[in-house]
Amino acid sequence: MFLRNAAVIAALAMTAGCVQERVVHERRVVERPAPRTEYVEVVAPQAPPERIIEEEPAPRPGYIWARGYWHWNGNRYVPVHGHWETVRPGYRYQHPYWESRGDGWHYHVGVWVN
Repeated sequence: MFLRNAAVIAALAMTAGCVQERVVHERRVVERPAPRTEYVEVVAPQAPPERIIEEEPAPRPGYIWARGYWHWNGNRYVPVHGHWETVRPGYRYQHPYWESRGDGWHYHVGVWVN
């Protein structure tokens, strides 16, 4: 019994330092077109609440603060807090807003325009 245990221990000791080396191949860069994003028009049956009041952070070089807005979730308006947008030279940021039309209130997303 002692010899069998000694043989097992010796085999474990010999294989404990073994390392398997994997061959890593260079990966090709595959360019794919950007995924198409679907635009969903949001129309609310009632006017949004007054503009969200939030403390605007101090300016950051290279960024603009996109103000918070009210989002219609299908039943009611819920607040969405502001966030930083990276500045795009030659463009100006148009903040999200709601527009009243005959069939309700239409939401316009924040976008960069030139």
